[in-house]
Amino acid sequence: MLSRPLSFVKDELESLKSRGLYNTIRTLEGPQGAWVTINGDSMLNFCSNNYLGLAADPRVRAAAQAAIEKYGVGPGAVRTIAGTMALHRELEAALAKFKNVPAVISFQSGFVANLAVVGALVGKGDTIYSDSLNHASIIDGCRLSRAEIKVYEHCNMESLEARLQEPVSGKRLIVTDGVFSMDGDLAPLPEIVKLAEQYGAITMVDDAHGEGVMGSSGRGIVDHFGLHGRVDVEVGTLSKALGVVGGYVAGAKELIEYLSQRGRPFLFSSAVTPADVAACTRAVEILDADDELVSKLWDNARYFKAAMGDLGFDIGHSQTPITPVMIGEAAKAAEFSQELFEYKVFAQSIGFPTVPQGRARIRVMVSAAHSQKDLDYGIQAFERVGKAMGLI
Repeated sequence: MLSRPLSFVKDELESLKSRGLYNTIRTLEGPQGAWVTINGDSMLNFCSNNYLGLAADPRVRAAAQAAIEKYGVGPGAVRTIAGTMALHRELEAALAKFKNVPAVISFQSGFVANLAVVGALVGKGDTIYSDSLNHASIIDGCRLSRAEIKVYEHCNMESLEARLQEPVSGKRLIVTDGVFSMDGDLAPLPEIVKLAEQYGAITMVDDAHGEGVMGSSGRGIVDHFGLHGRVDVEVGTLSKALGVVGGYVAGAKELIEYLSQRGRPFLFSSAVTPADVAACTRAVEILDADDELVSKLWDNARYFKAAMGDLGFDIGHSQTPITPVMIGEAAKAAEFSQELFEYKVFAQSIGFPTVPQGRARIRVMVSAAHSQKDLDYGIQAFERVGKAMGLI
């Protein structure tokens, strides 16, 4: 039972439910894949970030199992005391090669990596320039840094330059998502880099949804735009396309050395487990070898988007496999998601505060693991629900 000081929690929960903003958390009873098991039923999985199907890949599983046999299950300490194993060094070397950068430092998650790097690079007296639709981890990292935050309009370079022209003192940091996770659009990174160079700012990009998706064999948005050596800080995740868990920062050797001394999650939170690290390394090696999975992902995305557009759905202006099916009001999006669930399609609704009010949607995440038959099944379910609810 809640104590009196916590009584507001019950009211907040009721408010979330009445506005259609309450998250229904489904429990998976087996591995991630094109189909998943929920409540004993097989469901078409349209909302996982497992872009390439690597989360249950037998090669990745085998690497994790072998690491447990050799290193055990836990790191036992933070990286700076006794938690750095040869596996961590191997992963960082593999990532540096894959990303075509001098060095990489790994963290417990992409969220944590953003918190670590922003707070280490800027502080009170400095200025951050942040896209209005940046991920929550960037927003939190900016707030925790105590630097002044200047938000510019989404992907609007005139707005960014106007902010940069305002007088400030101290260091300057421009930070942006590479791929914006809710709409699937790309940051105009070449223009951002040009402005950063013109105004003497540090450039940082969080490429969580670009890793394994954009660029040669999924090397990310910096590779996609051919900007190697011009983006100061690349943050990535190991929990989406790579299918495991963890995060990292890529850049100059001195930057990575500095983060090993000043990145607070690196200093004060236990290292990633041996199984996870080994699995990540194997996933990077698979991507580095060829682009078969990345090509399949894009083929599936093009097929799904074309079909949904032909049906008359509003699918926004995504430039990536992320497909936002725009619904409008959060309660209606939640109803649409539940109706899809009845057709054995698992596709969660997303509403405020993750997206602006009145812009609720079903964010569909197709993967390389889906067959055309899987996609057709999902498209038919969307068509039935869309017509029943008067959306198409």
